[in-house]
Amino acid sequence: MYSTDLTVAAVVDLDGRFLLVEEEAMGRKVLGQPGGHIEADETPEQAVVRETLEETGCSVECGGLIGVYLWIHPQTRQQYLRIVYEAKYLSCDEERKLDEGIIARRWATLPEIVSRQARLRSPAVLRCVNDYVEGIRQSDALFTGMLPLQQNIHQILATADLV
Repeated sequence: MYSTDLTVAAVVDLDGRFLLVEEEAMGRKVLGQPGGHIEADETPEQAVVRETLEETGCSVECGGLIGVYLWIHPQTRQQYLRIVYEAKYLSCDEERKLDEGIIARRWATLPEIVSRQARLRSPAVLRCVNDYVEGIRQSDALFTGMLPLQQNIHQILATADLV
């Protein structure tokens, strides 16, 4: 059995442009949403706000749950379970030092993201933006009684959309 990597991500829409992170990962430069791991005693919503700030220098307010997505890396078979929220852009600190490995924050329209599919960290990046644009949302009640999420990963996996 392969392990499951539990992460959060933010879809930040500012006037039709989406906040992306350009980073070095898997031996190449890739684009993805700001996000990362949930720390001990942190809610997924708090993790979204923290990770977005650390990776992009942008402050956001976490909004509703877009969905839970499972992506299995085709070569390594590593499972990535992403809890994705919409987030409202508040501001950006242009001087803030970004997390190690982050090259830059980028803004892109949906057509630009589609045209860069080969550079996306995973297919989940585009899927989450498409679901956001189409108004697809899962209920936040999904996690009722499941905190801490790290201890209930099998229940969450059962609700995830395969990407």
